[in-house]
Amino acid sequence: MGFTAMNRGQRGKLAMATAVLGLGLLSVTGCGYINPQSTSAHYVASDGTQASVGPLQLRNMMIISAGEDKPGRVIGAVYNSSSEDVKLTIVGAGGSQTQVPVKPNSYTLLNDSTDEAILSSTGGAPGSLVEVSVTEDGTNQNAKFKVPVLDGTITDYKQYLPAGSEPTGSATPTSTPSPTSSASH
Repeated sequence: MGFTAMNRGQRGKLAMATAVLGLGLLSVTGCGYINPQSTSAHYVASDGTQASVGPLQLRNMMIISAGEDKPGRVIGAVYNSSSEDVKLTIVGAGGSQTQVPVKPNSYTLLNDSTDEAILSSTGGAPGSLVEVSVTEDGTNQNAKFKVPVLDGTITDYKQYLPAGSEPTGSATPTSTPSPTSSASH
């Protein structure tokens, strides 16, 4: 078996093929270079939304309600980064409002609170976004943002439906008599 030397034309073709292969590999492996990383994009990884007003940070905020014209319970977390007690006022549809006290350098979990934050009317059907206005009483700063309205369809949220409210169009289970066997001879 003999080894033959490449002529200049063959070496040129080999160099071109190597360059094309190299560019092809770079274009396949370099897609992360041109596309933005999804992990660097800021987003809310929950069902609720977030906002900040004065020293307060509101996280995972949502309203749990059985219907548009029904009362709704505001749940989520409120963080107070100030060294003073703060009262948060949440104003919803038709002027309905609720207040939440938050201790200094602390947080309040509205879903764990025994003093429920209830709005008399949600102003939106479950599945919609409604605008609420929040005011922090210490600095009189306020903000408006949209909050999702959810119902008891997701079992984790069912426990937060305001007392006495029934989901719109929900069927109340009724007992049906079971058939009895009759013996006829």
